[in-house]
Amino acid sequence: MVKMRIWENELYRQDIEYVANLPLPWERLKNKKLLISGASGMVGSFLIDVIMYRNERFNNNCNVIAIGRNSLKAQARFSRFWDMNDFFSFISHDINKTLMDIGNIDFIIHAASNTHPVAYATDPIGTMTTNIMGTYNLLNYAAEHKTERFLFTSSVEIYGENRGDVEKFDESYCGYIDCNTLRAGYPESKRAGEALCQAFIKQYDLDVVIARLSRTYGPTMLETDTKAISQFIKKGVAKEDIVLKSEGTQFYSYSYVADAVSGVLTILLKGECGQAYNISDEDSDITLKELAKIIAKYVGKNVVFELPDITEQAGYSRATKAVMSSVKLQSLEWEAKYNIKNGLERTIDMLSELERL
Repeated sequence: MVKMRIWENELYRQDIEYVANLPLPWERLKNKKLLISGASGMVGSFLIDVIMYRNERFNNNCNVIAIGRNSLKAQARFSRFWDMNDFFSFISHDINKTLMDIGNIDFIIHAASNTHPVAYATDPIGTMTTNIMGTYNLLNYAAEHKTERFLFTSSVEIYGENRGDVEKFDESYCGYIDCNTLRAGYPESKRAGEALCQAFIKQYDLDVVIARLSRTYGPTMLETDTKAISQFIKKGVAKEDIVLKSEGTQFYSYSYVADAVSGVLTILLKGECGQAYNISDEDSDITLKELAKIIAKYVGKNVVFELPDITEQAGYSRATKAVMSSVKLQSLEWEAKYNIKNGLERTIDMLSELERL
């Protein structure tokens, strides 16, 4: 039997409708062109579904230009728009290369990046170039084509290790990163990407905002995702014991994808040029061990310990505590809808339904 497609799932439709109906200044996107890199990724694909829903239900007429490297994967994910919707188009492109001239673009959201440990360990060069050269190429295009606003999706990883001098990271905090390691490629290149944003603001008067995502999860996660939370979710969907590959004392901030995307849209439409905003919620701050327990309890299984292999270990974050403050984003009237328990259960319910069919 053909698997149910995610947009046919009732819970997923509820998530899309929730974000699409938030009281945001959506008129800024009406009749505009919006380019999204990383279109098939966890955040990018959800974001596109929200914008296309707005087009369908509210006649926003926002022209979405999706960019990704794999056109077959994109066509499968966006089949209901492909060649059937005047407001959706896909460009197969490696953003490490100069983008062809596709005319003026009103808004750009750069959401393309390697975002999980095995990718960091097996493709460290690609991880860095996407965050630096890919960001440069899109910023340069924006500067040359009168883009109204550019949003760069950054990461909690830019804070590195908590030095013990703060409880939570605010946007001005500068933690510690040992740059002379393989694993440093991701956070250091995200930092460089942010610095490039500031350079384009100064040199080209480009309007840029930065969204610093916490560890994000949800039903749009990729099958190849090797983050700990993603591996836990996969085990939960398969009704297997949850495998913990450390003592699980790491204390992190997490965001359900609907809340992450609502944060991105809030920053895009309401943020101040040059500013970075953390996307996190204190009700989703949790240790890895407790996170594993929530999933195990929900699916009626146990948490078991297993040593990671060498490749996985090389890509793991060294941070033992990475908790973000979202006070700045809350000042833009943003708030999270789902706590960690709600989000995990919702994700497992959706993916389990897709898996059974």
